[in-house]
Amino acid sequence: MRRRHFLALGAAGLGTMLPGARAVARGRASPDLEIIRQAIAIHPGALRYNTPARLEQRLQAFEAEWEARPAIEARFLALSALLGTLKCGHTHCNLYNQSETVEQQVIRRATRLPFLFVWRGDRMIITSDHSGTDMLPRGTEVLTLNGRHASAVLADLWPYTRADGSNDGKRRAQLSVTPGEPYPAFDVFQGLLHPPSAGRFVLEIRRPDGAHAVVDVPASSFEDRLSMSPPPPPGDQPLWSWTVGDDGIALLTMPTWVVYRGSWDWRGWLTGKLDGLGDARGLIVDVRRNEGGLNCGDEILAQLTTQDLVLDTYEPRVRFRRSPPDMDAYFETFSPGFRTLGEQGVPLEGGFFGYPPERPADRIAARGSLAGVPTAILCDSHNSSATFNFAQRVKQFGLARLFGEQTGGNLRGINAGAMFFVRLPESGLEFDLPLIGYFPKTPQPDRGVLPDVEIARTPDDIAAGADPVLAAATAWITGRRPARRRRCRAACP
Repeated sequence: MRRRHFLALGAAGLGTMLPGARAVARGRASPDLEIIRQAIAIHPGALRYNTPARLEQRLQAFEAEWEARPAIEARFLALSALLGTLKCGHTHCNLYNQSETVEQQVIRRATRLPFLFVWRGDRMIITSDHSGTDMLPRGTEVLTLNGRHASAVLADLWPYTRADGSNDGKRRAQLSVTPGEPYPAFDVFQGLLHPPSAGRFVLEIRRPDGAHAVVDVPASSFEDRLSMSPPPPPGDQPLWSWTVGDDGIALLTMPTWVVYRGSWDWRGWLTGKLDGLGDARGLIVDVRRNEGGLNCGDEILAQLTTQDLVLDTYEPRVRFRRSPPDMDAYFETFSPGFRTLGEQGVPLEGGFFGYPPERPADRIAARGSLAGVPTAILCDSHNSSATFNFAQRVKQFGLARLFGEQTGGNLRGINAGAMFFVRLPESGLEFDLPLIGYFPKTPQPDRGVLPDVEIARTPDDIAAGADPVLAAATAWITGRRPARRRRCRAACP
């Protein structure tokens, strides 16, 4: 493969460029390195949090490590750390997209902790014990793992974690191990950096009653991890739940918006539930632990407003007219049109291309059937991509009240919308490459969406099985007077 200078990439019309690459003679370097550089050259957010000089410095350090440490485990870590410096929640070595070889050597190692847990700050709190010892009740804090403090383990894994900008709550969520996740990032990176000793972990713990203990537990396998969560429903069955309590409040629980893998008619199901809400006292939509998927929340937003919602606060941009043709074999995609996203684009500063100015802004058409129903949205730091957008629009237009924790994502914009799946031929690794960057039209803070009522489960709540977020939302609805018909407060036509 012919090595190109990074300032003369094959993607025509890149404009103001990312940093230049050092020439590398053919045969002296891994061919994967050119592919990685060409991918980063068209990444719309590569310079959102980097300067060209800083990014080039990181690329050179990465290339040196890649060449010096050819083992697949080391290269997986090196590439994950490089992608982490882009501070993009959609750019990562996707654990679901790797080859069988990578899965066996890197991902499915029998190095997992035998329990589920969440991070509260730098405290590791067990939510479900599967060690078989009955020694780790819910709410137990793990103080050390094989002599290493839990906070130090968290710090070691931090550079490999994907999140948008400085949204560290999302990084903690990524490094928690919760039900329904077959490939938690913590399992993989902890297993590579701090594997168990002789197949076991020695844990120093503090139980909910304050008692300290040292516990020796066996490591778990990938199959063990799968068994810690109930199996997903069949592809034609609902992924969400709907209940109406004695208080007249409907609770819609949506743990995922990845609804495209089966034949379930999610839109018909959701519309039927919302249309049938009638004289319900209120609606609670729980999207906690939901990273996104399709824009399923648009169906809810449409029901909550009596005026169309104009989505014009972020400007979409791409960094190419046509992606590099000699990369087509390595930049896989489910839509060939993604390769020419910028062909009709208007040149913008910084080497970007944007939509023509006459193109109308996207909008969500109002249906308004729930505009008078008090509605609470339960959110947390897992929310990113589509669920981040949902929370951001709920707050922007004043359509409901948000309860919980700051979301994932970032108000400075995210990179998403279209993807390449970059396949590296020598190492066999894959990473996801978002193609569209969304940039705010006005300056925004480097964080996710703040809830109207900020509240999170404490270790004591976890030990007691309490849900203060749901309780607060329920209390708000039951304490409200009948609501007037709600109209959006911002960005309406």
